[in-house]
Amino acid sequence: MTILRALVFNLYFVLLTIVMGIGAFPIRLFAPRLALGYAKMWTGLTLRGLQHICNIKIEVSGREHLPHGPCLLACQHQSEFDTLVWMNLVPRPTYVMKRELERIPLVGPMLRLSGMIPVDRDGKAKALRALLAATDAAVADQRQIIIFPEGTRTAPGAPISLQPGIAALSTHTGLPVIPVATDAGLHWKRNALIKQPGTIHIVIGHPLPAGLRRAQLLPAIGDAWRHLCTDNGLPVPAPRERV
Repeated sequence: MTILRALVFNLYFVLLTIVMGIGAFPIRLFAPRLALGYAKMWTGLTLRGLQHICNIKIEVSGREHLPHGPCLLACQHQSEFDTLVWMNLVPRPTYVMKRELERIPLVGPMLRLSGMIPVDRDGKAKALRALLAATDAAVADQRQIIIFPEGTRTAPGAPISLQPGIAALSTHTGLPVIPVATDAGLHWKRNALIKQPGTIHIVIGHPLPAGLRRAQLLPAIGDAWRHLCTDNGLPVPAPRERV
């Protein structure tokens, strides 16, 4: 039954994306200001399908730690679910995403139009300048910026390895960095077609102290994730092996 439900959801997701991707053409041409709301509708319908078809519930705790304005959300990244759910958890979300996603037919053009921030991971200094400029625009637009400091999807309980981009954004913007832990990978694994029924937990932590340098911020994010996982019964990241 789990396999059948997963196949039905995958078909639902593909058809929904095609229909709404085609429906986005008038918005792209005549009403770009509606792009974010349209994207929220797409992700909302996707997650509703996930809940009703695959019997996956979503439980969020710690919402009181979210500010009303801009912030940096340093989220664990375990599955494609993480790239969807924040569209409907904060009022004005902006994902820091890999530029390759812009090439997805129908979806890609709407990502930039709705205010997502594409990053060329091989662009080095030029890419960093573009990232900071796009971040300034997001902050001015009162956006909540979602970033996955691990840089890629990581299995629940795997050792933490963080990329420095979050530190550059924190230093540049002065925004609070809010750690977020999850166990999404237990139900929607990396690159998995099968979705396991149950409850996906998202735990939002206290903002980290302002003004942390890179050498302080990255360990602080890792420690915060471990504490959130331990306190809420989520898979705790394993310690890194010493070479």
